[in-house]
Amino acid sequence: MVYKIRTRDEHFSNDGTPKRILALDGGGLRGIVTLAFLAEIESMLRARHGGAESFRLSHYFDLIAGTSTGSIIAAALARGMTIAEITQKYLDLGRRVFQKSWLRQGYFRAFYNEAGLIEELKQVYGANTALGDASLQTGVLIVTKRLDTGSAWPISNNPRGQYYATRPDSQVIANSNYPLWQVVRASTAAPRFFDPEKIEINRGKPGETPVVGEFVDGGLSPFNNPALQALMYVTLDGYRVGWPTGADKLLVVSVGTGSADPAMAPAKLAVEHAVKSLFSLMDDCAALVETLLQWMSASRTARVIDREAGDLRQDLIAAAPLIHYQRYNVALTRASLADLGLKFDDPKVAELSAMDAPDNMTTLQEIGARAAKRQVRGEDFPADFDLRP
Repeated sequence: MVYKIRTRDEHFSNDGTPKRILALDGGGLRGIVTLAFLAEIESMLRARHGGAESFRLSHYFDLIAGTSTGSIIAAALARGMTIAEITQKYLDLGRRVFQKSWLRQGYFRAFYNEAGLIEELKQVYGANTALGDASLQTGVLIVTKRLDTGSAWPISNNPRGQYYATRPDSQVIANSNYPLWQVVRASTAAPRFFDPEKIEINRGKPGETPVVGEFVDGGLSPFNNPALQALMYVTLDGYRVGWPTGADKLLVVSVGTGSADPAMAPAKLAVEHAVKSLFSLMDDCAALVETLLQWMSASRTARVIDREAGDLRQDLIAAAPLIHYQRYNVALTRASLADLGLKFDDPKVAELSAMDAPDNMTTLQEIGARAAKRQVRGEDFPADFDLRP
């Protein structure tokens, strides 16, 4: 099948054609699970569109959104990389960056030196590649959190965005000029793991002090799963995208990094309770995002929210589904893994939930691949959304 390869601006265009969003969760090095799901999705979509090796997910998806580790993958996908290429880069990055040192222990220093991560990101994207660079072949949305103002910051290469281009007589730095590596680094600056990333927002007039934002991991916003933020971005008037809604008009594909088992590794110290409470709040936000998306959508992959609410297939927020929605993820619990044919004892299961353990990546990749084989189906991607000549 021959299909048209669109430019970034054509991907973003509000032309009435069906649009496709890919949203990638945060989760540290568990992002290798995401890549395993994406490998299955890429293979299926490539076969559907003629089987050529030149097929890329950037050809299919009009917007690729990512939070934290998902932003690393999203930006690489937007640059036209294959899943195999990204996976190799990701494995290399994980092993080189996440090396523990006794010099960085204690409660007053980040566990890891961001210099190694910055160097890896520059190698993947290019040190001089800006968010508005033509090498980004489709829309990309990076979710980060500006700590000094307490606000979530969705940063995109949308050419019609209010802050995308340089404005006359303004000292505000255009989003299109932000270095891509720096925006991704900001989204991955998880407290305790890495120090915040400082980005100059406004140069200031002569004699004034420039405004510098302090950014941390986007997972500290409500959008560690960026699917809802991506949906708002393309439909709310203020973001200037304006895509139509409808189950035959808007496809949202959301991919997780594996859900940690909250029963594992109970906290013993006050600081452990604080960290576990933070992760619990992030889990609550993720559950709310899934609930809202299932509430407004048609979905083959709708999960049971709880025994009382069910999976919401019979509960629509509107008269008709607003989106076609698919969610792929795997629970990192002993029972779920056994169902995939993988038997681990409790200490190993607890270990798999870590976000900074390079030695787990090979096992997590296998878990993701087995789950993807079971979950991803061609019918999840309706023919309405196939690429056209």
